[in-house]
Amino acid sequence: MPIAEKVDLYKLHKNEYVTPKKPVLLDVQPATYLSITGTGAPGSEEFQKKVGALYGTAFTMKFDAKFSGSDYAVCKLEGIYRTDLGGPGFETIPMDQWHWDLIIRTPDFVTAAQLKAAQAKMLGKGVPEAAEVVFQTIREGKCVQMLHVGPYSAESATIEQMCAFGKSEGYEFGDRHHEIYLSDPHRVAPEKLKTILRMPVRRIK
Repeated sequence: MPIAEKVDLYKLHKNEYVTPKKPVLLDVQPATYLSITGTGAPGSEEFQKKVGALYGTAFTMKFDAKFSGSDYAVCKLEGIYRTDLGGPGFETIPMDQWHWDLIIRTPDFVTAAQLKAAQAKMLGKGVPEAAEVVFQTIREGKCVQMLHVGPYSAESATIEQMCAFGKSEGYEFGDRHHEIYLSDPHRVAPEKLKTILRMPVRRIK
């Protein structure tokens, strides 16, 4: 029996994962993600536990799908951040007040039954946070996107460029800030970290 080709969502949707050095506008199509939510500073104990639960569940599902004949590459970690105040400027709010969704893009053919089975395996390994992982469909539509190179703490300058560009094109920003982590902070020096920043926009009325 021929082996099915591994699905790579980044290749299939490469136009949504561009890494421009200057802000650009793009249209992002609806997508399915594994998701887990929380509140507090990125890097906190809760944050790290939920990253581990999300990755563990994602890879367990991937290996189960591969065994069933539907192989795919596990996508990179992404994060969506917001605060109770809403709107852009979240980076000026104390990080312990941030709300976040940690997400990993997942093929549409992965089922709820496969998620449930993966969660059961993770719970059996003593990872209770796996019970909080859910499917989430995200519809972002029109977005401003730009590559940030450097530490996460220095993103404000990149965000300012994105906001200025968006406003110059006649758009205003909502309450979500989306990050796609291209680098592993445990293996890459802070000044070399690469992160796609994405901010959904809408036409100024």
